[in-house]
Amino acid sequence: MTADAERRTAAIMYAELRNFTRLSEVLPPEKVLELANDFFSFCAMAVTANKGKVLSVQNDALLGAFGTGAAKDFAERSVKAARDLQREFGALGEQWKTQYGLPAAVSCAVHLGEAVFGHAGPIGARQFVAFGDCVSIAERLVHRARAGEIILSADVVKALGPAAQSLGAKPLPPLELVKRPSIPLYGILLETRLDFTEPINFGSRPD
Repeated sequence: MTADAERRTAAIMYAELRNFTRLSEVLPPEKVLELANDFFSFCAMAVTANKGKVLSVQNDALLGAFGTGAAKDFAERSVKAARDLQREFGALGEQWKTQYGLPAAVSCAVHLGEAVFGHAGPIGARQFVAFGDCVSIAERLVHRARAGEIILSADVVKALGPAAQSLGAKPLPPLELVKRPSIPLYGILLETRLDFTEPINFGSRPD
């Protein structure tokens, strides 16, 4: 992707840190920021290692885009980034559970569509951003993902072609949109849902 304003097809990946609100309520502010930065660094490494671009950080979520090459190519790279992130973050999430008494995990979503890319923002603080329906839908999809899972739109699965079969993705209820066709969804799911209902272990909280 170039720095100039352009409209193009891309794969948009959202990664959201689950259970971080509870962690932020019991940890010192400096530790909250340290853990958040660890998470964002994991996300950024997964995105850039797969030739994507980090677009923004929103609260406890990160947005990345993949838009170079053919649709099949950047669809594959976006899904690989999501899977890499899930795999690599697992150990860190367990470490946080041991240290702070609370688990953490990542939820991911990938959608493919057309978006506008370019620099926007106030003078002196402009950033490379993406706008469009594709971005909005990807954000909605990440809220469908349970902790540790990845949600894919049908457009991503279609772009992957036969390679999608190796993901083991399962059909899910579609995303219903007002006055528009629904969007079929697929999930790379966990056999057992992660349990985030454990009590807070205040005894392990750092001073």
